[in-house]
Amino acid sequence: MSEKIILMVEDSPNDGILTLRALEKNKVKNRIVVTSGGEHALDYLFARGEYEGRDTSAMPDLILLDLNMPKVGGLEVLQQVRADDRTKLIPVVVFTTSKADRDLIDAYNLGVNSYVRKPVDFKEFKRTVEQLEQYWTVLNLPPPRGERY
Repeated sequence: MSEKIILMVEDSPNDGILTLRALEKNKVKNRIVVTSGGEHALDYLFARGEYEGRDTSAMPDLILLDLNMPKVGGLEVLQQVRADDRTKLIPVVVFTTSKADRDLIDAYNLGVNSYVRKPVDFKEFKRTVEQLEQYWTVLNLPPPRGERY
């Protein structure tokens, strides 16, 4: 079985560090790929820009997606992920500080698998990340890899 990949799309260095620290403390064995925003995430997924030539057979098993990012926001990333046959079945979890009902509704209308608000307290943040990782990479059964492409 190949290595599982989590793509974390996060423009905030502090939130990115917190998430990585929480994953590390939970001894996550998955490979974590971090992109610094929506534009970079799409480049990674579709092997363009700085990721040109990347082996696209190694797609993420989970995308942790922030919403409020400059240039290309999380909802636009989600829309493009769901519109492409190569990525449309990858589980996407919105992991955001947004409390806007409109963001929640729009994310579900665009096909997000889950919507989770980032806790402010680090212990709670760590527990939330642990639960997300456990559910989406251990308990959840995604479609077979060959069915994604």
